[in-house]
Amino acid sequence: MFSTRTRATVVAVTAASALLLAAGCADDTETATRATTSSATSTETTAATAAEFNDADVTFLQMMYPHHAQAVEMAQLVPSRTQNQELIALAAQVEQAQAPEMAQITALLAGFGKPAPSTGDGHDGHTMPGMMSGEQMAALESAQGAEFDRQWLEMMIEHHEGAVEMARTELADGVNPESRQLATTIVADQEKEIGTMRGMLGQG
Repeated sequence: MFSTRTRATVVAVTAASALLLAAGCADDTETATRATTSSATSTETTAATAAEFNDADVTFLQMMYPHHAQAVEMAQLVPSRTQNQELIALAAQVEQAQAPEMAQITALLAGFGKPAPSTGDGHDGHTMPGMMSGEQMAALESAQGAEFDRQWLEMMIEHHEGAVEMARTELADGVNPESRQLATTIVADQEKEIGTMRGMLGQG
């Protein structure tokens, strides 16, 4: 009798253990499946985002890269040509905003499978709104002091207005979420800086 009860208990315990083990394995399998599915979904979402673009997105990015490059070049002229601390601070702000955006543009175009952006054949090789000609850049480089300040502010206002125009076109026609977010940032940041520069010129 005792032996029979013992054997029955052992069988019951063994069966229960087997069930728990099976349940644990099932949980592990389900967790792994969920993780794999989540990872796959994330990858698919990223790929879908990268694939979601049109000609307007590509044009915007390819034009904005050299446009930003010229703004950065103009900003780098400032410290050696003026003692105007407000202008020096503004130029640093322009460079700090636009240089990282150039890296973002490069990454977005690569994600679209498009060629890396280029600054092209000098300042006269582009027809984007707000771009300075080679002659204008040469005049700016040769100026100093208050005359440099005036030229730089007037040119950068025009330059920013061109960037805002291109960004608004992207918002109207583009479809890629990251490109459109970049355009939104450009409009907000550069319209604010245009107001600052007009104030510095006494234009209120």
